[in-house]
Amino acid sequence: MKPILQLYRGYANEEELIVMGHVFKRTYDYDFQKKNLKNARSVVNQFRIKTIENFDVYLKCGKQEIHTKTLDDGYFKFCIPLEKESPFGWIEYEVSIKYGGKTIVSKGSYIRPHKGNLGIISDIDDTFLVSHTQNIFKKMYILLFKNVNDRKVFKDVVPHYQALSSAGRHNKEEENAFFYVSSSEWNLYRFIIEFTKIHNLPRAVILLKDIRRGITDFFMSGRGNHDHKFDKIKHVLEFYPNLKYVLLGDDSQHDPVLYERICKIFPVTVIAVYIRQTGKSKKKEVKKIMKNLESLDVSVCYFKESSEAITHSRSIGIIK
Repeated sequence: MKPILQLYRGYANEEELIVMGHVFKRTYDYDFQKKNLKNARSVVNQFRIKTIENFDVYLKCGKQEIHTKTLDDGYFKFCIPLEKESPFGWIEYEVSIKYGGKTIVSKGSYIRPHKGNLGIISDIDDTFLVSHTQNIFKKMYILLFKNVNDRKVFKDVVPHYQALSSAGRHNKEEENAFFYVSSSEWNLYRFIIEFTKIHNLPRAVILLKDIRRGITDFFMSGRGNHDHKFDKIKHVLEFYPNLKYVLLGDDSQHDPVLYERICKIFPVTVIAVYIRQTGKSKKKEVKKIMKNLESLDVSVCYFKESSEAITHSRSIGIIK
């Protein structure tokens, strides 16, 4: 069976390029238009994939072809020095694998942000995508039986994110560095890409949890340890150390605690933290964290409606 090459959006700074992907032995098509049971089957199938370990992968970079091999879960990642004269913006890259005497080529894109001052990092579930994470049965029902066109985005979240993406920019072609970091697994990458396109959310680098390879894993999707989110956010702040960051999350899981840890480690880097209230009332422990962040000179907004977040962003001069 011919292997399948899946690429993800990569990113670059002044000196380094990072691109990544998976090599699969078997995947299933994700038909985003399917309804009810057909959609459920399609979603569950994303967790029935088979990966190939230690498989040869080649990255075309300028006139070079750089070789690596996949890890145990079929994941590969190229972290390579970047030539100084590389362009800015979204740039195409090309990865290939060889099978049966033929070369299989796939093209992805990576961002090298134009020089600017702002970086944005957002959670996904219950931050901009309505997911009902706190109610596991409702979350599973929606994931299984609502196709991508039926899934909802919170009111006013799109204009807020679009304004953050273009904040401080005078050229429409230029965008701020934007990352979606989630406890969802790479299995749901194509769904997330499709959803963000449908709702005109900013084009972003997406950083997810290690892939899962079994139907039983599906029922644990998005759960368990959230330290990977902390590690990925910390990595982004270290990768682009000269940017000022806006962090967006919600109070349904661990975002406030994770963001507090980040702010303590990067005391001059994070300028604002936004936490969406997902329940009927604000949580006492979250209010305590937000107050502590204010004592670190971080501007905070614990909000129910995105219109409040927009007003706050204007009041502190992040957006116009």
